[in-house]
Amino acid sequence: MKVFVFNSEKCNGCYNCQIACKDEHVDNDWPPYAKPQPDTGHFWLKLNEKEHGQAPKVRIEYTPISCMHCDKPACKSAAEGMVYKREDGLVIIDPDKAKGAKALVDSCPYGAIYWNAALDIPQKCTGCAHLVDEGKLPHCVDLCATGAWRFGEEEEFADEIGCAEIMLPEAGQEPRVYYLNMPKLFIGGEVWDPKENEIIEGASITLKNEGDGAVLETTSDGFGDFWFRRLEPGRYTLSIKAEGFMEQTKAGINLSESLNVGDFPLQRS
Repeated sequence: MKVFVFNSEKCNGCYNCQIACKDEHVDNDWPPYAKPQPDTGHFWLKLNEKEHGQAPKVRIEYTPISCMHCDKPACKSAAEGMVYKREDGLVIIDPDKAKGAKALVDSCPYGAIYWNAALDIPQKCTGCAHLVDEGKLPHCVDLCATGAWRFGEEEEFADEIGCAEIMLPEAGQEPRVYYLNMPKLFIGGEVWDPKENEIIEGASITLKNEGDGAVLETTSDGFGDFWFRRLEPGRYTLSIKAEGFMEQTKAGINLSESLNVGDFPLQRS
């Protein structure tokens, strides 16, 4: 069975995957899997951007959304006979049998199905089944410049899939697109010496989760900056120590979105 694996750490937001999907499907007919995608309004693969943090500590998260080629596809349950799952795992909406079946658009919990009013059919990513049949990669994977997108047999990625995330697991569709190293939330800040008006490099920073007691540690870098990444929402306490300076603590940090906690001027001891 085939799977898609996306590694967020390698994605630079170039949008090649989204453009590749357009390049392969707009005005191109690939029977029996897909009729032409319209020029506008459809994103069979859509790269979503989310901004984390506040200036000057900002990071952009890129999350691609397409058909998840689920093991239990909601679209298949909603339209028996119009949607089928191939032996390799790719889920296909039959463009002839599904004519007029607009209700399929709302059946997908991922919003990955689009309505083509001109052709009167629902459409979505096919996994470039026509290319896979020829032993080639889906076009989005083939044109990914950084290797963030990969496609292949499930066994090839078994070790990585074990620690990967899936979208909307609560929906129960058992998607076969796996996400690695998603950024989640961060806390960032800066440490400096107000007397010398200089940053402090090598300060020891500790972050404690007030809920479960988990402790993370880092040090300030050559710019005086510090980062704690891939955090879960919750309440945290931040402690900063540096040789020759008084310790500073900030408790009750409520983390629901990524947060720049600002600069910390340390007083000399």
